[in-house]
Amino acid sequence: MAARSADQPLRIGFLGAGLIATYHSKSLRRSGVEAAAPGWAGTVRAGVYDPDGARAAAFAAVSGHTVCASEEAVLDSCDAVYVCTWTSEHHRLVAAAAERGLAVFCEKPLAIDLTGASDMARVVAEAGVVNQTGLVLRHSPAYLWAQHLITDRAAGRVMTVVFRDDQFIPIQGHYSSTWRADRNRAGAGTLLEHSIHDIDMLRYLIGDVARVSTNTANFHGHDGIEDVASATFRFTSGATGTLTSVWHDNLARPSLRRVEVFCARRMVVIEGDDWFGPVSWTDADGTVGTLEGEALADAVDAFRDGSSNPDGEFVRAVAAGRPAHPDFGVALEAHRIVDAMYRSAAGDGTMERIDD
Repeated sequence: MAARSADQPLRIGFLGAGLIATYHSKSLRRSGVEAAAPGWAGTVRAGVYDPDGARAAAFAAVSGHTVCASEEAVLDSCDAVYVCTWTSEHHRLVAAAAERGLAVFCEKPLAIDLTGASDMARVVAEAGVVNQTGLVLRHSPAYLWAQHLITDRAAGRVMTVVFRDDQFIPIQGHYSSTWRADRNRAGAGTLLEHSIHDIDMLRYLIGDVARVSTNTANFHGHDGIEDVASATFRFTSGATGTLTSVWHDNLARPSLRRVEVFCARRMVVIEGDDWFGPVSWTDADGTVGTLEGEALADAVDAFRDGSSNPDGEFVRAVAAGRPAHPDFGVALEAHRIVDAMYRSAAGDGTMERIDD
């Protein structure tokens, strides 16, 4: 990884121009990395490709990218590329980007299975390219503050965690990702496609998972697309935990999480907005606290380096030639746990150890 020249703008391309690509494009705009400044040449919106030409054109008209006729043309136009396609395309496109020596931001999950995710992590490591994945909650002030509270010695040991994640099935509403009903493109359902975020946050908040038991269900009837997953965890620390993940049809609930962490002397609750909380806590001495919104973001900024904007941090990492976070290696660990969970569900909830 080599740092780029300070007078050389960073050219950014997009493969895929749907909802998640739009999210990252807007996030880049908000991050402040696009404008040139002393010692920083800014960024250039390069090519975008989507098999739906009208969608690519709409994305380009708003973002300033140039519509390209092929994936190859996008890769030839940029220094860093966002892979925001359906999941089954990630492996191929990341390999093509790494072969060109491009920095790559790949949406989560990395691949439709552990084998693909493992190979993708290997490919970017061998190519030596900056890589980051869309596990964006690693930059969330709410989860960063919760982790700060949990790891505080005053909290005592973590004993257990209760994690609930519910969302209307994203083939409808403003998500309208109809491909998520196709196992050949999505790989699986709510556990892989959505709750890989939750698995990553369980690792971040509580620690490594030793073993897991999982049951899944399919109420919508899409082949291979589970819409409920319920799991029980044993962490290497000795803590336990549960996760319930559900895709329902209640369009009033687009994506909502509630996390309760019980430490020996502190309870921590994350709810509401994934980014700005509130985060609440209750201590054994009766002390209670709540932070949300800008006050929460300010509290986190006081003890961490970098921005809470994952896209700005990706661009800064590429420009500096340093590793980005969270990278494919972090995502691979979440994939290992998800793989064990699916093995458990296939065995009617058998306890599965996490493969090293």
